Amino acid sequence: MLSKEDSRRLAQLERQLRRDDPEFCARMAASRPARRRIPLALVFLAVVIWTAALILGVLGWWIAAGAAALCATITVVVTAFRASPKRRSIDPGPLPPVW
Repeated sequence: MLSKEDSRRLAQLERQLRRDDPEFCARMAASRPARRRIPLALVFLAVVIWTAALILGVLGWWIAAGAAALCATITVVVTAFRASPKRRSIDPGPLPPVW
């Protein structure tokens, strides 16, 4: 976390950059984020857990199979969330003046 002085200095540098080179700031705001790779460890973990859920279901351990299937589903959701591109926040415009 930045100190108050560091935050003030960073805001000052951002304002100066926006004033000196607005084209660069526009290009940086419009650039696409790097595509994130799907974590293979989480995919492997989901496959293993779903396999375990299937085996537990065949053996008749329904509650354990349901819990394992739930864990595998949560793992897939986390994997999909981590692999999705980050959403951009709306540009707040010029920064407020520093006192």
